Amino acid sequence: MKPNPRACVAYVAGQLVSDNNSSSIYDHSQSKHISISGKVQSNKVSVYDHDRGCHFDGNGNGTKYNLYDYGDSHHVDLKIKGNKFEGYDYGSSCHFSGDVNGRSISLYDYGESSHFNYSL
Repeated sequence: MKPNPRACVAYVAGQLVSDNNSSSIYDHSQSKHISISGKVQSNKVSVYDHDRGCHFDGNGNGTKYNLYDYGDSHHVDLKIKGNKFEGYDYGSSCHFSGDVNGRSISLYDYGESSHFNYSL
């Protein structure tokens, strides 16, 4: 998965699990803050990635979300289970999983075979 879509997934998962109202996410692998604005609700996600200048949004039911990354023009499936999440990125054709602990998010990208850490 590309770095910014991965950061958007981490942001949405972090917002859904921890209910934080952050306007950015810190990507430790890129050593930078990514400004993200919009709303993350249990039934709808509508955020804007200012770093790439694109929307990342979709619908959900509180546990399962069908999202679309307008920057890279592909779908992302996201499932929330307590403080854990998992899903599939259609842009890179790979699975991901992770967990949220307060303002910290850890995401394992199966396509990259690596962990990535974020902070809200």
